[in-house]
Amino acid sequence: MAVYTKINKKDLSIINKKFKTQKFVNFKGIKQGIENTNYLLKSKKEKFILTIFEKRVSKKEIPFFMNLMAQLNNSNINCPKPLRDHQGNYLIKLKNKVACIVSFLEGKDKKNLNLKNCYDIGKMIALMHLSTKKIKLYRKNSMGIKNLNPLLNSIKFKSKKFINIEKFLKSNFKNIKKKWPKNLPYGIIHGDLFIDNIFFKNNKLSGIIDFYFAANDYFMYEIAICVNALCFDKHKNKFILNKNKVRNLIKGYEKVKKISIKEKNSLNILCRGAALRYFLTRLYDYTNTPKTAFIKIKDPREYFQKLILHNNLKNYQDYIN
Repeated sequence: MAVYTKINKKDLSIINKKFKTQKFVNFKGIKQGIENTNYLLKSKKEKFILTIFEKRVSKKEIPFFMNLMAQLNNSNINCPKPLRDHQGNYLIKLKNKVACIVSFLEGKDKKNLNLKNCYDIGKMIALMHLSTKKIKLYRKNSMGIKNLNPLLNSIKFKSKKFINIEKFLKSNFKNIKKKWPKNLPYGIIHGDLFIDNIFFKNNKLSGIIDFYFAANDYFMYEIAICVNALCFDKHKNKFILNKNKVRNLIKGYEKVKKISIKEKNSLNILCRGAALRYFLTRLYDYTNTPKTAFIKIKDPREYFQKLILHNNLKNYQDYIN
């Protein structure tokens, strides 16, 4: 979440005319995240999130996200629920952009996950995958391995920090794409399960947010994203794989949904692909985000380290033993 598009009291009045079931009295920009503009809205009794869609989100795809969150709520998966305006629409126009309002999910993210947290997250992901397998929606993964080439080609390697990595990235992309697995179990995944998208309340998992990268892809790719995002510990400036966290994440998942041998054998290449994706997106944002944006930019070098680590691992056992 972030703030690129600024709103004022006049805009709040426009919102209130569209959503007559709620009267929003104030708003506050949310700095965390990268992709879209987000505000915390408050009525007298409740809190909500206003999202104004920017950048990588296609307008045609936004109804997919709204319908997915609505159906997940119907399946008792704890996530934000989109509000309908007085005409029954999920989406509104604000500042000449598409916007939506969703319910506020109680809780907050944890800076450091323990092993029980990883186990619970694994269970939650599996429950979500069982639910999404039944949902008849489709969206191609715009951040899938086959679609990273345009992003790679759009990056300007001018920063002194990243001047020598263009060849490294292109070589890795070619190798990962060549080895990418085929015919793994498939369905809708969240696609961006980072620590700041997973909420806890009273030290218990309360739900997940930010479904705007959800798409149809391999379920095991979701696990690979989580290994990258949740299962590393930082010591000074080094990121070290915590195999106990990986083991607990997978143990929690398999408590609900079994992972096949073929899926487990694909973990390394999927982790490499996920690390490459986040290195590229962060590198792009690092070099292209306007200085006026109210946003916290994430350091791309984290995923450079992680990609190198994955390149030095070979198989599933290397992640858990």
